[in-house]
Amino acid sequence: MHRGAACGATWLAAEKIQDMPVEEAKTRFGLEVQFFCTANPAGWDPMYGKSPVHVAADIHTAVLKACLKKKK
Repeated sequence: MHRGAACGATWLAAEKIQDMPVEEAKTRFGLEVQFFCTANPAGWDPMYGKSPVHVAADIHTAVLKACLKKKK
C-alpha cells in the first residue's frame, strides 16, 4: 500500500530525491517535503512546538529512515 500526504508533498519530494545517494536523500527528503507542503507554516503545533511544515518534514524523514532500516 502506498501512503503519503494528502497535499501531494510526499510524491513531489520523492521525485526530487530519486537517484540521490542514500545518505544525502535521508537529509534532503524532509527539506523537500517542506518546500511542497501546503500546511500553514505560520501555525504552531502546541504538542511539538513546531510549525505543521516542520512536523511534516520530521515525520517524512523518520518514516524514510525506518523504511531504509527495514531494507537492510
